[in-house]
Amino acid sequence: MQLRYSPSSPYVRKAMVVLHETGLLDQVELVATNPWDPETNLGGQNPIGKVPALIVEGGEALFDSPVVCEYLDSLHDGTKLFPAAGGTRWKALRQQAIADGVLDAAVGARVELTFRPEEYRWSGWVDRQKLAINRALDVLEEEADELPDEITIGHVAIGCALGYVDFRFPDDNWRSSRPALADWFNIMSARASMAATEPKDR
Repeated sequence: MQLRYSPSSPYVRKAMVVLHETGLLDQVELVATNPWDPETNLGGQNPIGKVPALIVEGGEALFDSPVVCEYLDSLHDGTKLFPAAGGTRWKALRQQAIADGVLDAAVGARVELTFRPEEYRWSGWVDRQKLAINRALDVLEEEADELPDEITIGHVAIGCALGYVDFRFPDDNWRSSRPALADWFNIMSARASMAATEPKDR
């Protein structure tokens, strides 16, 4: 298998954490890809032009990160990150959805502030994205005590989302009013899979 990736993508980080947690890292060839490069051939494998894209045997491409992560989780015999059924499954998927929403908003704000020429930037758009982030983090603070001890895709996604907010918006200080979530994130960040995938390329 091949994983088309960018080292600073939080969506890629989710897949990389799953690879570490499931012991599958050595079964995947990592192919560095800049989705912003106009010369990239990524669109030939993922028409949406985003990473991660997982190229499986036979050449089929899987995307986006929820699909890639669940496929990888199906390949090992250990405890699954995606619970098979019932309330635990829906809770984990809901947590992943909240976290992915944080990522979507944070990436949207990042693109507006970094890639759009300054004279065309829309401050109201950034404010809207940050409001969505803060609402979602408030919900996660309220539900932090409900995160189970056994790691799920919900933990992975939330950890990657909080890590990305730290990475791209370090001055926003989301921890100040969310002590339970901050304590949980400190524990999650200490996992080997999270430490190994911490973004460093700005």
